[in-house]
Amino acid sequence: MLLLLTGVSAIHAQPQFEEDFDDQEKPWQEVAVQLPAAPVQDNLLPFFVSATATQSFAIDAKSVSVGADGVIRYTVVASSPAGAKNISYEGIRCATYERKLYAFGQADGSWSRSRRDQWERIGANTANRYHAALFKDYFCNEKSVAGGADDIVRRIRYGKTLTPQ
Repeated sequence: MLLLLTGVSAIHAQPQFEEDFDDQEKPWQEVAVQLPAAPVQDNLLPFFVSATATQSFAIDAKSVSVGADGVIRYTVVASSPAGAKNISYEGIRCATYERKLYAFGQADGSWSRSRRDQWERIGANTANRYHAALFKDYFCNEKSVAGGADDIVRRIRYGKTLTPQ
């Protein structure tokens, strides 16, 4: 009787085993996004973009996350020489060299959802090419995420890029 029950449970486990090792790639699906708290000055980590950048950029260290979907999400603060600041919550997908804008930060600390929330190819040829700098220098090894959120924050904090400068 015990042998029969073992055989029956092995038969029931078979479909799950086949699904785990299915060679067909499952379609990618983005996880639900939770907006972070508004950035705080003490948590902002400046990072180098290019000598021709017309703005300075910083990442909120507390906002950096790596999702189960392979998307690195973060809050970036772009500051102009005149003192204007733009705050946005964004994502970068290493596997496809794409970026997405989720929300804009407001002066009162709230977020305003972006109406343009589609994945877009990262452009590397503009003066303020911060997405390409984050992708290449801090976030991604080729098409995969370069470590966890702590690794990414550490690289930005200490200016240790993935590619030699």
